[in-house]
Amino acid sequence: MSEPIHVLLAGDRFVLNRLLAEALEAEGGPAAWQPRELELPWPHVPFGRVAEVDEASGTEEQLIEALRGARVCLTQMAPLTERVLAACPDLELFAVSRGGPVNANLAAAARRGVTVTFAPGRNAASTAEHALGLMLAAMRRIPQAHAGLLAGRWESERYAWDATGLEVEGATVGLVGAGAIGRRVAAALLALGAEVLVADPYADPAALPAGVRTVPLAELLAAATVVSLHARLTPETAGLVGAAEIAAMRPGSVLVNCARGGLLDYAALAAALRSGHLFAAGLDVYDVEPLPPEHPLRGAPNVVLTPHLAGASRAVARRAARMVAAEAGRWLRGEPPLHPAGPGAAVL
Repeated sequence: MSEPIHVLLAGDRFVLNRLLAEALEAEGGPAAWQPRELELPWPHVPFGRVAEVDEASGTEEQLIEALRGARVCLTQMAPLTERVLAACPDLELFAVSRGGPVNANLAAAARRGVTVTFAPGRNAASTAEHALGLMLAAMRRIPQAHAGLLAGRWESERYAWDATGLEVEGATVGLVGAGAIGRRVAAALLALGAEVLVADPYADPAALPAGVRTVPLAELLAAATVVSLHARLTPETAGLVGAAEIAAMRPGSVLVNCARGGLLDYAALAAALRSGHLFAAGLDVYDVEPLPPEHPLRGAPNVVLTPHLAGASRAVARRAARMVAAEAGRWLRGEPPLHPAGPGAAVL
């Protein structure tokens, strides 16, 4: 019988080492692996840049020490840098349990023959649900009613015409981007009785739910009661919805962003909320994170804010653990990785 493979489980307070261990044991059985654990401090300690990689948790020194002799690493946030790779020649597989392996130096890994994998789509369902939640909360002004009740007020005046909200049924909702998340949002909106438009030059119409109509962005902005952003952030889409696009939206419409902060001009959005041009907004991502105290959105009317939590569900953590463990299983069996991340891999 062959010796068990040394594996480092470098989980954190979201993708737990316990989840990684359970998922790994299902791939090859407990005799196949000899795991050790490193718990990284995210999200209790914010991620950041480590050497040349982004959005990482922990230090190079911690990872180098923990990786000694390990051939496989399952992680979400550990920093795979040039220095780590040089110090850990036994490493063969670095499986990242997130939608973009930004914490791995992919070019350096390729030069050293280390396979890096990632977990695309792990949080598609969670993010789609969060976008719908923000949309409904903003349209029906649920947070404001909740805050009034907590403060001891029974605000029956919210039943007045001028204070009431909007319905999804019968509304035109425009989705900017039709990837895994956008398609889920579209299907849910159709079930709620909305007319759904999509602006995405790369969308395959055959992959969209029946009843969705693809249109140019300008047409979508002019027609939609609700605009929800679901595009990737690329040089092409950076600043996609700026002051001019917000001004082109229908008066009294709603804007939702659970995608990337760089898609949207937040100063222009805050101004449109204050002027009354927009009815409301629901946001989970921002141009600056954490949101600074002086940000123009703070104090803007009719805005629902969450702190980049759309992908935070227990189902996502379990799914992420299963996806990286599955890559370890494929590696063990000599099969090619399902989601390899080369130097040109897209960051979602």
